[in-house]
Amino acid sequence: MSTEPWRLRPAQPDDHAAMMAVVDDWWGKPMQALLPRLFLDHFHRTSLVAETGDGQMVGFLVGFLSPSEPDQAHVHFVAVDPDRRGVGLARTLYETFFALAETDGRTEVHAITGAANDVSVAFHRSMGFVVSDPVPDYDHPGHLAIHFTRPLSS
Repeated sequence: MSTEPWRLRPAQPDDHAAMMAVVDDWWGKPMQALLPRLFLDHFHRTSLVAETGDGQMVGFLVGFLSPSEPDQAHVHFVAVDPDRRGVGLARTLYETFFALAETDGRTEVHAITGAANDVSVAFHRSMGFVVSDPVPDYDHPGHLAIHFTRPLSS
């Protein structure tokens, strides 16, 4: 039994509304457009929700096993309640996703963030990701992104 103040469970498509209700506040800027419902409709089995004992969502990770690259898994989006940061919740979400990806035979995990997101870059480095140079025009002209790659142990 976990001694953490949260529990993890697989996401469900119906979690999308709760995610939309908090994601902009948790990120401190508009982020809803980056989290369309289709991610939970199609990748809920590889996405995670962290919640307290009374069912309050305190974090989530939306990830998937690449259907095009059989050795890769991808973390699409992570959010943690600002009141729960610094206690290992994001790390636990990532480590749980790593284990899920390894169980499926994946050998590396990828993620992307905006080049200006220094906190994300530092976090991903601390999690063992290799950080790319900025990639220009990643999603659209003028968008500078950072690509992360982390080998898994298998």
